[in-house]
Amino acid sequence: MPIDGITGTVDQAAQAAALAANQSGSRSQTMDSEVFMKLLVTQLQNQDPSSPMDTNQMISQQTQLAMMEQITNQTTTANENFSLQMRIAAANLVGKQVSYTDATSGTTVTGTATAVSYAQSVPTVTVNGKEVNLDVISGIKTTP
Repeated sequence: MPIDGITGTVDQAAQAAALAANQSGSRSQTMDSEVFMKLLVTQLQNQDPSSPMDTNQMISQQTQLAMMEQITNQTTTANENFSLQMRIAAANLVGKQVSYTDATSGTTVTGTATAVSYAQSVPTVTVNGKEVNLDVISGIKTTP
């Protein structure tokens, strides 16, 4: 958004274009490294030449960017690990007697887990011919 250097007012056409661009695309609720870099570059392009950005401040912002990227990588890895743990846990139930509370009747159902499906975000276990989410299973018993 261009700013008039004398009066400090924002160009109305540029402001309207920026608002339309924000509303037209799908808005992301997260600030990724690309957005961070665009903000930094814009800040550098529009800084006052008579009082440039402090070098320490610039280094601090670059450090924040690096930290943000590392946190994003760690979060992705943690999510992948959790998903893998759920899949392993579901696979280990096959052939075991499991119990769960039926959502419609409120009764406890017990049966042998015969299959596992990974088609949904939470693995499902087939018990007595019915697919049950892994997080609903409340008990496990090894069958002799």
